Amino acid sequence: MDMAVVELSRLQFALTAMYHFLFVPLTLGLSFLLVIMESIYVMTGREIWRVITRFWGKLFGINFVLGVATGITMEFEFGTNWAYYSHYVGDIFGAPLAIEGLMAFFLEATFVGLMFFGWDKLSKVAHLAVTFLVALGSNLSALWILIANGWMQNPVGARFNPETMRMEVTDFYSVLFNPVAQAKFVHTVSAGYVAASVFVMGVSAYYLLKGKWTNVARRSMMVASAFGLASSLSVVVLGDESGYALTDNQRMKLAAIEAMWHTEEAPAGLSIFGIPDMAAQETRFEVKVPYVLGLISTRSLTGEVMGINELVLKADERIRSGIVAYDAVEKLKVHRTDMAAREQFERHKADLGYAMLLKRHVADPRSASDQQILLAAKDTIPNVPVMFWLFRIMAGLGFFFIGFFALAFYCASACKFSKPWFLKIAVAIIPLPWIAIEFGWMLAEIGRQPWAVEGVLPTFLAASSLTVGQIWTTIIGFTLLYGTLAVIEVRLMIATIRKGPVEHHEPEMSRGSAGYAPLPAE
Repeated sequence: MDMAVVELSRLQFALTAMYHFLFVPLTLGLSFLLVIMESIYVMTGREIWRVITRFWGKLFGINFVLGVATGITMEFEFGTNWAYYSHYVGDIFGAPLAIEGLMAFFLEATFVGLMFFGWDKLSKVAHLAVTFLVALGSNLSALWILIANGWMQNPVGARFNPETMRMEVTDFYSVLFNPVAQAKFVHTVSAGYVAASVFVMGVSAYYLLKGKWTNVARRSMMVASAFGLASSLSVVVLGDESGYALTDNQRMKLAAIEAMWHTEEAPAGLSIFGIPDMAAQETRFEVKVPYVLGLISTRSLTGEVMGINELVLKADERIRSGIVAYDAVEKLKVHRTDMAAREQFERHKADLGYAMLLKRHVADPRSASDQQILLAAKDTIPNVPVMFWLFRIMAGLGFFFIGFFALAFYCASACKFSKPWFLKIAVAIIPLPWIAIEFGWMLAEIGRQPWAVEGVLPTFLAASSLTVGQIWTTIIGFTLLYGTLAVIEVRLMIATIRKGPVEHHEPEMSRGSAGYAPLPAE
C-alpha cells in the first residue's frame, strides 16, 4: 500500500471528523437543555419559558442540519476510503452503525419536525414528550457511534475466522457493553453538554451586556450554569474512568500520554509539565505529582504502569508470536483441513495483528529479520509529544470549566449575573469547549496509531486502493463544501442571535387589528 495514499486517507477522515465535531456537541447538549427548559414551561405554565425554549430550539435546528450531514459523510467514507477495513471488520463495525441509522437517526428524523411545527398542534405534555424523544435520538446516535469507535479501541467479542479470512462477531453483548465504549460515551456526551452550556451562557451574557432580552438571558444562564456544572464534573470523572480503562486495553497510549519511557516503581507519578524528546527517549524539565497516575490507572498503590520501552519489547514478543499465527493462516489457505496448522493458529491467534505490522517493512512477515521485527515493534509508539500536550490542554480546560460553572452557579444567587467582568468572560470562552473536544478526539485517534483496530488491523493495510489525485480531489471538494456550509450556518446562527427571542403571534380578532404583532420576550 502506498503510504502517501494512507496518510492522505487519514487526513481526509480527520478533516471530516473535525467538521462533524464542530456541530455534534452543540446538538447533543442543546437537545437536553431544551428538555429542561420546556419542562419548566410545562410545570409553571409561564409563557416566557415557551419563548426561551423556542429561541434555543431555533439555534438547535440550524446546528442539527449540518451535524446530520457531516455524520452521514463519515459513514460513507469507510466504504470509499477504507475498503479493506470495511471488508476485514465490517461484520462487527457495521452492526452498531446500522442500528444507529435504524434506531437513533430515524427517531430524530421522525420527531424533529413535530418539535418545530407542533407547538400549536400538540398539548404541552405531548410536545415535551416529542422534544425528549429528539434529545433521546441525538444521544442514542452518539451511543451507537461510540460503541463502534470503542470496539476499534478495544476489539472485544470478535475473532478472526480462517475460513472466511475476516473478523466475525462472537459475543455482541461484549461489543455492546465494552467498558471503553461506555466510558467514551458518557465522557463524550458530557463534553457536548458542557459545550452547549458554555454556548448558552455566552449568548445570554452578550444579551445582558447589551441590555437586551434580559429576562430570557438570566433564566437561560441559570439553567445553563447548573447543567454545565454537573456536566463538567461528569467529564472529569469519566475522563478518570477512561484512564483506568487504558491500563488494561491501551497501555501504549497511556504511556505516551504521560511520556513515560521506562516503567516506574508503583505507584507511578503523574506528569504535570515536561518536554518529551522522542530521539533521546526522555522527558526534559519534568514535574511530577507522586502516586497520582498509579491511583488513576490501577486504582491501587501497588499496580504497575508499564513504560514505552518495556511495551516495545512486549510488542516484539507479540510480533514473533503473530508470525507463527500468520504462518498457520497461510497453511490453512492451502489446506483448510490441516489440523496441525489449525492448532498452531489457535495457540497464537491473539497476536496475528502484530505480525501484520511487518507488512510495512517486508512483503512476507515470515521472512522478517530481527531488525525488521524491532522496527515494527517501535511503530507501535504514537507521537509522544503531541499526545502529551493534547492531554494536558484538554484536561486543563476540563478543570477550568468546573471552576467557571461553579462561579456561574454562585453568581446566579449572589449577583444575578450583573457583573460585567463575568459576562465578558462568558462571551470570550465560547470557543474553548470545541477546542477541548477536538483535542480529545485527536488524543483518542492519534493514540491508537498504528492501529485501525487496536492489535487487529494496522492502519496502513486498511485503506482503499486509490490514487493520490483522487484523494486530493475529494479532500478539496469536501473542504470547500463543508467550509461553505459552515459559513452559512454561522451566518444563520448570528442572524438568529441578533434577532433575539422574539415571538410572533396572530393577534386576537377582538382587537380589530390585522397582520402579526411582535411579542417581546421581556
